[in-house]
Amino acid sequence: MIRSSVLTVCSGKSMHLMSKSKPTRDHIIEAADQLFYQQGYEHTSFADIAAAVKISRGNFYYHFKTKDDILDAVIKLRLTNTQDMLEQWEIAGQSPAERIRHFINILITNQTKIMRYGCPVGTLSTELAKMDHSAKTDASKLFTLFRTWLAQQFVSLGHVADADDLAMHLLARSQGVATLANAFRDENFIIQEVNKMDEWLKFYTKPAASSSQ
Repeated sequence: MIRSSVLTVCSGKSMHLMSKSKPTRDHIIEAADQLFYQQGYEHTSFADIAAAVKISRGNFYYHFKTKDDILDAVIKLRLTNTQDMLEQWEIAGQSPAERIRHFINILITNQTKIMRYGCPVGTLSTELAKMDHSAKTDASKLFTLFRTWLAQQFVSLGHVADADDLAMHLLARSQGVATLANAFRDENFIIQEVNKMDEWLKFYTKPAASSSQ
């Protein structure tokens, strides 16, 4: 989908391969992004990230002095990549319902990663909340991006009064599916729930279509 953020589909490229055209700092952030997702923020060390990027400790500390500095950079990267993804969905989807389906189908697209690691947005937000980390509010902005965008789509479908409620319901449902898929490692469950969400969306598409005639 977009770039190398774990919020989208992991590209499959090794974190150990560094592009000569990309700054070392960017490689560090991208490696940390994936490691925070796979191992958790608390269980990822400077040494883990440096090893993934294959740089010395000195080179590493030149770019980042603390792990919290890296966390801030990772959250900014995820926010940027999420915004880019939403903009692509705007272009790719010919109708609000089709755009919303892009959001629903991300569970299918990312199902292998979700079954193994859970949702990258949800897992990071939960971990930082448990730690009462100062960055927990910034991490929750990722959910806000999806919430706002989904609400805009429901407004376009004609559901102005309850657009935010519908957006939150869909966001909560997708998070629940990701959590249970990670717990049970059940691919069929993801497919089943995605189909149900699609049927749910159809219910909210038909009234808007009839009211506009």
